[in-house]
Amino acid sequence: MATSAPKTTNSMTSDKTKAVLVINCGSSSVKFALIDISGEQALITGLVERVGSEDAAISWKQPGIKGEKALPGANLVEGLSEVMAILPNDVEVIAVGHRVVHGAEEFTGSVLLTDGVMEGLHRCAALAPLHNPANIAGIRAAQKVFPELPQVGVFDTAFHQTLPKHAYLYPVPYDWYEDFGVRRYGFHGTSHRYVAEETARRLDKELSQLSVVIAHLGNGCSACAVKDGLSVDTTMGISPLEGLVMGTRSGNVDPALHEFISKAKGWSLDRVMSALNKESGLLGISGKSNDMRTLVTVAEAGDERARLAIDVFAYRLAKAILSLTAALSDLDAIVFTGGIGENSEKVRALTLGYLRILGVQVDEALNEQNGDAATGRITKPDSLPALVVPTNEELMIARETLIVTSS
Repeated sequence: MATSAPKTTNSMTSDKTKAVLVINCGSSSVKFALIDISGEQALITGLVERVGSEDAAISWKQPGIKGEKALPGANLVEGLSEVMAILPNDVEVIAVGHRVVHGAEEFTGSVLLTDGVMEGLHRCAALAPLHNPANIAGIRAAQKVFPELPQVGVFDTAFHQTLPKHAYLYPVPYDWYEDFGVRRYGFHGTSHRYVAEETARRLDKELSQLSVVIAHLGNGCSACAVKDGLSVDTTMGISPLEGLVMGTRSGNVDPALHEFISKAKGWSLDRVMSALNKESGLLGISGKSNDMRTLVTVAEAGDERARLAIDVFAYRLAKAILSLTAALSDLDAIVFTGGIGENSEKVRALTLGYLRILGVQVDEALNEQNGDAATGRITKPDSLPALVVPTNEELMIARETLIVTSS
């Protein structure tokens, strides 16, 4: 493990392992991963958390090694400087790739983060006030810590820029769209794109001929219809609050609920929105946890509200999958990904049980082992395929960063 900074230049002449540093900056944390561009493997992953507090700390993992260190009071620049200090000396970082949540209609693909682009990110911030300012702060900090490296923005919304107008428009006054950009944007695009490409490989199909519905299920959840390799509809909307039931987010509710609860409880709109984002979903129904693993355990022990939360989650997901098939002319597979999608056989079985109209028959043994080794299939041979395909957003961001910096 190195204690000094690695060489970080854009030169491709050294014999060191070339890698892209991937950064995902939240309001008080920074996830990072160092991706080997030739082997496409994570050389090191980690988290700087509780940034700006006396409890700030960094933790990291690499093959055979785990580390952690207190960073009391560390700001973003100091946290990222510590990231640089722990990177291996035999690695040459050639670029930094940043996850950016919202690109609106301004950014339809990954871009080099120039001054002009940064101005565009600020314009998009009104559409993602909880996410884009944190992303921008992370970019600015990384530019100070790695001033000689190209920095690339990879957008959650970009993959969904192929939605047709009839799929992304809301039935509201049209000037809301023209004047304020009110429309469906969709999120988790980096994950959906990676999983679509990996699914095509596993099914031995050309991506341009692939038609699937992908369910990305974690603390945040979204489903996406992919036709001919392109996103044609998705469940998240102008914000990541719309769509499926999530860990603490409500997903779809009657818009009149905001006014009703505001009057009933004497709450401001901000307080209602906070409840829908942070106190709802699995946590809100169960009253126990936003973690599906915890809910499955307590439900099996007899907790009725935990069982109900899981059932609502699966039923709403099944309804969304069926609705997304309206965007497709055929269906090659239903694909599960994300922490819940990849690991919860119960959620998958319950969801597919509501999709019998599609001819889905779960293979219990394959489902329990999270899919067969070759394709991730969890259904019987004569069934519509359902697959488990692990996502890898960090690798997708690294690939995009390499493409942008090599062009």
